[in-house]
Amino acid sequence: MPPISVVVITKNEEKNIRRCLESVVEIADEMLVVDSYSEDKTAEIAASLGAVVMKQNFLGHIEQKNFAARQAKNDWVLSLDADEALDSELKENIKAFINHPKSNVCSMNRLTNYCGTWIRHTGWYPDRKLRLWNRKFGQWGGVNPHDSWFPTNNSEKITHLKGDILHYSYYTISDHIKQIEAFTEIAAKAEVSKGKRVGLITVLVAPALKFCKHYFLQLGFLDGFYGYVISRLSAEATFIKYLKIWQYNKSK
Repeated sequence: MPPISVVVITKNEEKNIRRCLESVVEIADEMLVVDSYSEDKTAEIAASLGAVVMKQNFLGHIEQKNFAARQAKNDWVLSLDADEALDSELKENIKAFINHPKSNVCSMNRLTNYCGTWIRHTGWYPDRKLRLWNRKFGQWGGVNPHDSWFPTNNSEKITHLKGDILHYSYYTISDHIKQIEAFTEIAAKAEVSKGKRVGLITVLVAPALKFCKHYFLQLGFLDGFYGYVISRLSAEATFIKYLKIWQYNKSK
C-alpha cells in the first residue's frame, strides 16, 4: 500500500486534536502536525499519539496548508483540520483506494456537528471536499480563510469515496459568533487586496438572499432550530463581510 502522510495545522486545539489523530492512526504512515505555537496542550497531545510536531508561525490558512503538505515525507497526503475526524466507512474506503489508486485525487463528504446536532441540510451536507491527493498534482488555493484544493490539471479525474469526514465545528453558538468576526475580517481584507468593491445595495440585499438560500432552497428548516440559527448567522456573516469591504473601500 502506498504510504499516506496525514497533515493537520493547529492553533490551541487541545479539545479536538486527540479525536482527529486517533481516527487516522490505522491508515497513516506519518502524522504531521504543523502547530502555530499553541498556548495549550495541543503539541503535547499530538506528540503523545505519535505525531511529528513542527512549529511554524501562522502564514494564512492556504499558505499554512501548502507549507504542511510540503513538509510531509510521502507524496500521498490526507489533509484534515483539527476539528475533523474520519468515520469508519471512509477509513475503509481510503484503504481500498490507496491499494489500487484510480486517480491522483479523492473527494469525500463532510458531515458537520453543530452544538451537538448533526446538520444534514442548510447547505452544509453533503459538503464535498478534496482532501486526499498525490501532492505532485495540485495544491491549496482560494481566498483566505476559505481554502480549497486545486489540481494542477483541470481535467484531473476525481475519485469520490463513500463515508464522511466528521466535522465538530462549534460547541456553542458563541463560538460561531466569535469565528464570524475573525473570519469576516480575514475574508474582507483578502477580497479588498484583490480589488473587490461592493456597493450599499449589495451590503443590504446579499444577506437576505443568503438566508433564503440556506433556509429555504437548501432545506435548512429540516434541521430544526439549528437550521434557522445557521441560516441566520450565515446571513449575518455575509452582511458583516460586505460591510467591512464597503468600509475599507470607502476609507481608501
